Parts: sequence; structure tokens; C-alpha cells
Amino acid sequence: MFYRATVAKSGKHWLVSFADCEGCLTEGNSRTEAIENAHEALEGWLEAHLVQGNAPPRPRARKGDAIEVAPLLSAVLQIRWRREELELTQGQLAKRAGVSQQQIAKLEDPDGNPTVATLEKIAAALGLRLELSFSAA
Repeated sequence: MFYRATVAKSGKHWLVSFADCEGCLTEGNSRTEAIENAHEALEGWLEAHLVQGNAPPRPRARKGDAIEVAPLLSAVLQIRWRREELELTQGQLAKRAGVSQQQIAKLEDPDGNPTVATLEKIAAALGLRLELSFSAA
């Protein structure tokens, strides 16, 4: 999963903003540094929303540089969005998945570290299928 960033030179610095993530901004002394900083800024912005109990907006922008979201954070976001689409509470999802509400809360915490087995249970309870793949770095 990725969000699109606008990267523009302003004086001596390169500025980065995200159309889908209002207030998520960063900069760098070079374009490369600005894009590197964009990863950290984006993930921090997304995590802050989750920690506050809010689901961040889905990526919709079609123009700009693609800034990838880490796989675990991507999974957390997709689970949260799907749970909200289905209008399920954490408790209702837990019951469907056969896990505790605390496990769902931990899963939706960006610092959580769920097992693949737990992710499979949650995906199935949400009517989704977990896909796992590796690619060359």
C-alpha cells in the first residue's frame, strides 16, 4: 500500500505533502532526503491517528511520488477500514474471529505484533483473504 506525495523545491529545501493526509508535511535538503523523510512522516501521521482511535483516510490521490507504508501498518489500516465498513465494534469482530476484544485492540495498535495465524482469523472474520508475498528488495 502507498500514498502519493507531492515533492516540490522551495528555496534550498524540498517540501513534501500528502493530499490524502492533511497536515502531514516534511522536508529535506535534497529530493532524495525529502522522500526518505516522507516515509517516516507518513507512518508517524498514520500511527498517530490510530493511537487516537481514528481511522486515517484511505489513499486516493493518483498523482505524485508513491510513498510505501510498512506491511504491518498497512495490514492494521486495512483491518480497521474494513471493520468500519462493516460497522463492527472491536468486540463484535473478536466474537466473529474467535479471539478476545483485547487482541483486536492490540491488532489495531500500530505497535502490535500479530501472528500470521491471528491475521488469517481476522481476515476471514472480515470476509477477506490474507495474502503474503515476498519480492526482491
